Amino acid sequence: MSVCGEAVGAGSLPSELVVHIFSFLAAPDRLRASAACSHWRECLFYPALWPRLRLSLRVSPAERPRLEFLMRKCGWFVRELRVQFAADNYPTGGGGAAGEGAAAAGDGEAPPPLSPRWLDLLRTYLELVLCVLSSVRNNRNLQKLSLFGDISILQQHGSISNTYLGKVDPDGKKIKQIQQLFEEILGNSRQLKWLSCGLMLQIVTPTSLSSLSNPIANTMEHLSLLDNHIPGNTTLITAVELERFVNLRSLALDFCDFTAEMARVLADSNHVPLHRLSLLVHSVSIMHKSLDNMPKDENWQALTRNSTNLRVYIMAFDVKSDDMLRILKPSIPLERIHFDSYVTCVSGAVVDLISRQYDKFLTHFILMNDVIDMSAFPDLSDNRNEDPLVLLAWRCTRLSLLAVHGYTVWAHNLIAIARLRGSDLKVLEVTEESIDFDQGELADQDVDPVHNFIEQVSLGLGRPWHAVMDIELLSVFTEPTRHFYREMQSFSEGI
Repeated sequence: MSVCGEAVGAGSLPSELVVHIFSFLAAPDRLRASAACSHWRECLFYPALWPRLRLSLRVSPAERPRLEFLMRKCGWFVRELRVQFAADNYPTGGGGAAGEGAAAAGDGEAPPPLSPRWLDLLRTYLELVLCVLSSVRNNRNLQKLSLFGDISILQQHGSISNTYLGKVDPDGKKIKQIQQLFEEILGNSRQLKWLSCGLMLQIVTPTSLSSLSNPIANTMEHLSLLDNHIPGNTTLITAVELERFVNLRSLALDFCDFTAEMARVLADSNHVPLHRLSLLVHSVSIMHKSLDNMPKDENWQALTRNSTNLRVYIMAFDVKSDDMLRILKPSIPLERIHFDSYVTCVSGAVVDLISRQYDKFLTHFILMNDVIDMSAFPDLSDNRNEDPLVLLAWRCTRLSLLAVHGYTVWAHNLIAIARLRGSDLKVLEVTEESIDFDQGELADQDVDPVHNFIEQVSLGLGRPWHAVMDIELLSVFTEPTRHFYREMQSFSEGI
């Protein structure tokens, strides 16, 4: 084809038209199309094509060139930035195991030395965080900023200290630079409405939010600060600071930071109704802080009067049952709860309390116990007339997700749960090693008990069902913190 005697090729199309064509393509197709010519490659990184950038980064030196390229191209204009830092394989040995570090810290002894691989991982992590933050420091178009650091699994178990950081950042310059860059981003923001920092390593400080101008704080809709691993009882946000966030619709905090005074602030008529509240309860946090300031039942009642559509999501790591009984106030509109443990176990009394108090709200119930001895799974129904999980399925008529691992679930009880909730129970995930059969079922030689069990559960649910045979297939079990953060994000966005 020719126009006015001149050949017209892909390279002669106007940039606006190429960008418009690219807008209809998926990201992989867009990348392939950009290889057509240099002109199309230039059009690939037009701001209109990159309103959001979502990155899942391995904490590896090999990631840095790709990250630097993308951030250099998009960091200055992207409107939504989500970055997840995760180590593919956590090094073990040489005192690097999280459980060993936690035990040492709890006993008051000197923590064991980290392996060289852990130190390399920490060093790389700091470099990648610096790359991301330095690239968006002057971005005034940023509307959503979400940072998640799965590397902080070390923090959660108490095994990262200033001693360890001192080995990779001797004078603390990188940590200070990271904190300053984060404050610059907040100070320069003009459109920020969503700020989420989850389980990162010392990026947020108690003074970070003061960098936000009052107009931005007043229009912020989501705030997530799940990074408080500062020694002592220091919090990342106070009730006084929270007063500026009058349009907050979603909030995620460490449970020990969510005080009665905060609940009173959010219940004030000056604040728009809160729709989502995600709370992370951790044994390490409880160890260093106190539950004495947590909201009382009257505080929850006042909050729900102002926020009638409020729903709460709680995740509890290694929290003792006695503490959970204190935490679970009757007036909490609890929709989702996730128990994860390595040391402690949830008691049947806690499960029973949840089914009685939150029967009108509860939709998600996850119970995970990462024990090594599979022959010693705790039995929630022990010494009880009725199994607490069956009662949960009976009372909580809105239950749509039930996941269990590391607790004994009797086959006949699982059949009862499937029949009670039927097709409304969208997800029923129970690991094979958690299921047990009573002797009467095994003694019946005419019927294969396993086949009959699977058939009965499938009939109850109205769809084919089988137990989970490989725990590695379930991110909810193998990556609890990552699962919680993903769920919190979708929970908050689902308003």
